[in-house]
Amino acid sequence: MRFMVIVKATKESEANVMPSPELLAEMGAFNQELVKAGVMLAGDGLQSSAKGARVTFKGKERTVTDGPFAETKELIAGFWILQCRSKAEVIEWMRRCPNPYPHDGGYIEIRQCFEPEDFAPAAGGPTA
Repeated sequence: MRFMVIVKATKESEANVMPSPELLAEMGAFNQELVKAGVMLAGDGLQSSAKGARVTFKGKERTVTDGPFAETKELIAGFWILQCRSKAEVIEWMRRCPNPYPHDGGYIEIRQCFEPEDFAPAAGGPTA
């Protein structure tokens, strides 16, 4: 099963404040553990929303809005894509994660990714 682990943005990450060298080193070591264990498929930090854009859909209309975006609680500062046997396994990995929020506190979100077979019933394909 694949899971996306989402690191929420903060005022600091949106202001392009880089993590401390110590936190960068801790995160680098943690990422290496994930790679060595064979569970990390991808992972990256994201630049602030000031360098991003949103495409809003309304019927056939598309509206593009350039960042920055005001609500940091809705923004993502980084992510991992992990391949694990269960949600419990991902939770155990994330309990070992260095705290990405040394100033304000915060949380990471774990979401399971859809797999191709999840769409078979909707597409009229065989069901399990």
